[in-house]
Amino acid sequence: MRLTLLVPELIWPEPADQQTLGKLPAPGFEWLTGHAEFIRQPRRPFEIALARQFGLTDAPFGALRLLGENVSDAAVEGYWLCADPVHLRFHQERIILADAGAFELDEDEARAIVASLNAEFADIGEFRVATARRWYLKLNAAVDHAAEPISAVAGRLVNSELSDKNAPLTRWLNEVQMFLHGHPVNERRQAAGKPEVNSLWLWGGGSLTRPAPGRFTGVWSNNPLAIGLARAAGMPVHPTPEGLVSMLTLASPETSQLVVLDNLLPTVLYEDCEGWRTSWQALEANWFLPLRGRLGRQIETLSIVGPTIYGELNWTLRGKDRWKFWRKGQPLAAMATQLAKEKP
Repeated sequence: MRLTLLVPELIWPEPADQQTLGKLPAPGFEWLTGHAEFIRQPRRPFEIALARQFGLTDAPFGALRLLGENVSDAAVEGYWLCADPVHLRFHQERIILADAGAFELDEDEARAIVASLNAEFADIGEFRVATARRWYLKLNAAVDHAAEPISAVAGRLVNSELSDKNAPLTRWLNEVQMFLHGHPVNERRQAAGKPEVNSLWLWGGGSLTRPAPGRFTGVWSNNPLAIGLARAAGMPVHPTPEGLVSMLTLASPETSQLVVLDNLLPTVLYEDCEGWRTSWQALEANWFLPLRGRLGRQIETLSIVGPTIYGELNWTLRGKDRWKFWRKGQPLAAMATQLAKEKP
């Protein structure tokens, strides 16, 4: 089997944080990376790295992610953007963006806000709620709008991310923000001391593009973008397995499988170091350690792709690499320190 693991935020982004990185047992991961060929590419957000696994370099993320929300192909016709609800706050005269994963938002609140947006801005397009955190906008007329994916801006300064402040949708967002400021849902949230939904992050615009089929025999993920990409390419898609052993039980041999393991991503976005350690230890126990014993047996080729702040990290192993006894891996803390010193 050829197996590709896509693991965003595989290395904690603060190399000096020994409380998070230090004394983290990783014999499986160290063995795998020590025996692998390593290529470091420029930094890419998770969503872009995921689309590239399907051969797409300019993906319409809105349409593809919506397709992964258990909707029909016909429901994705037209020009779609992700229109994710966010809270913008000022910090030292700068704007920081918190996506809806950083605060509680009920689905009833989300639907009430979207119903009002549809009534007020019907001339622009139609909003749709998939979950409280994931909203979409179908534009009446296509408009180019350059913006980073949500994972690249959540919890970060966003002033510099608005590359074209005079673009039509950017100017229209000013009207949206004024409208949201006085919305009854936000007034109630403000009175309760909760963050308001005071803006939207519009990104990933385009009409549905179908990746070329054939690269993977199966895709394993609970992520709606990964599910949408697999559906668009006509690839079978399965829920994220508990670990390597359960996946091998279900998958056929002599196939090519992509597994998206994105549990580390939210812990980095929301600066949850304890959550990151816990999720990392689960990856080590359920994937990296079992892989060491199956390389060259059930797994002929293994690729680990890690989009991180240090760049996109790529390790590739083949069955014969298990015999390279002289190769040794690095502890995570040492790896992070070395990556931070060297430019990708």
